Amino acid sequence: MVIFKKTQDISEFLAGKRSGGARIGFIPTMGALHAGHISLISQAREKGYLTVCSIFLNPTQFNNPEDLKKYPVSTDSDIQLLISSQCDVLFLPDVEEVYPGGPDNVVSYGFGELEEILEGAKRPGHFKGVGQVVGRLLEIVEPDTIFLGQKDYQQVMIITALCRLMLQDTNGFRPSDIRIERCPTVREADGLAMSSRNRRLTEPQRAVAGTIYQCLVSIQAKQYNSRFETVKRECGEILASKGFVTDYIAIADARDLRLLEEYDKNIPMVALIAASIGKIRLIDNLLMD
Repeated sequence: MVIFKKTQDISEFLAGKRSGGARIGFIPTMGALHAGHISLISQAREKGYLTVCSIFLNPTQFNNPEDLKKYPVSTDSDIQLLISSQCDVLFLPDVEEVYPGGPDNVVSYGFGELEEILEGAKRPGHFKGVGQVVGRLLEIVEPDTIFLGQKDYQQVMIITALCRLMLQDTNGFRPSDIRIERCPTVREADGLAMSSRNRRLTEPQRAVAGTIYQCLVSIQAKQYNSRFETVKRECGEILASKGFVTDYIAIADARDLRLLEEYDKNIPMVALIAASIGKIRLIDNLLMD
């Protein structure tokens, strides 16, 4: 695995690979890697891509500075994990490389209602920061395909919208051929979605964390014989009984994340939950068959 810390160096390296016929598969991360991240690398490799992973703890997407301070950093072990997974390239920049002149000098995009609901409502400015950093990384890496995990469903939709908006921006990088691969969520044995935040859970918290997934399964299973309002109340009560404070329990149109008040069997749906246990906030979702 080749490690780059400078934008010019990785851009020149990838340009050479691209001219030789390589297709670039990109996996952007903030580090604290786990099996979910590695599954993205594996899927890119299986499809014949030169795999490029970035580790950059992006300050602009943390609306709460305390969350940034508490985000787990494990760069040395992350590198070893990437090497063992046969990742080809790691981009490990500092803030100045990603934001030369500061974040205020980076183009920002508006995502309309998509950035104002669910995670956007609870974390104002979060998706603006996501758009800034991913936009910059796309300019640097110029991938053919981005591999993203379904666990961050709304973020995948934001990045999809970002690529569309960047195409319309005649003054900047135009990602005309970038594809987005949304890959299945990787879960623990009890259904808990793998996340960097999981390592902060205490043993008692970890013992009940899988309840979120159980509630998602219940929302899916009861779509044919219950009203969503009833199922939502039941799930809220179950999560509260386990010590969770719930931010939202929702269903939405899986195509555009339009929030639904009731099940609609005529469209693809996704169920989404965000809840905190102690100071750890967990999110998850499930596509409804």
